[in-house]
Amino acid sequence: MSVMSADTIVYNASRISEWQQMDDFDYNRETVESQTSILQWLLTQLLEFFNELLHQALNLEQTYWIFIAVIVVLLAVAVWVIYRTKPALFGWRKKDQMDYELEEDNIYGIDFDAELHKALERKNYREAVRLKYLQTLKLLTERERIDWQLHKTPTQYTLEFDDAQFRQMTNHFLRIRYGYFEATEEIYHEVAELYAALAKGGEA
Repeated sequence: MSVMSADTIVYNASRISEWQQMDDFDYNRETVESQTSILQWLLTQLLEFFNELLHQALNLEQTYWIFIAVIVVLLAVAVWVIYRTKPALFGWRKKDQMDYELEEDNIYGIDFDAELHKALERKNYREAVRLKYLQTLKLLTERERIDWQLHKTPTQYTLEFDDAQFRQMTNHFLRIRYGYFEATEEIYHEVAELYAALAKGGEA
């Protein structure tokens, strides 16, 4: 006669609940960590692959020239940015910053008094200085102190007419016209006074 053993497995709900709260029995967490580890492994492999490609590229002979080309491009971009933001460093002004067009400075066919009056009313001292300087060239031409020609530069006239007041006026004109200096009311009045002194000196 066989004796059947008693079933000793008893479901203990409180014990099961206690085990579920323990990290050692959190099987879902283990599964997630395992998947994360695989992802990390794949990323590591990719990084190593790209690092190897970069290492091989650095060993190529063309790398030197690629490096030089990159430096040249960066320098060109830097120069372009500086030129766009500070054109005065290159001796140029943006066209839209000019108070007048850079046309040829002809001393004939200009009503200087009327044009100067308009410029001063608008407080356009850049144009006023330009007109006063052209008026001075006309004055010196009429007195045969200079030989005015359309193609000549202001510096050439200072060599023809060696006068300190005229040189000072010419310096103001060149700085304002081409050197990106601001034309102020004070500078205009100084140029006008120099013109008056030159005109008075010729009458004496």
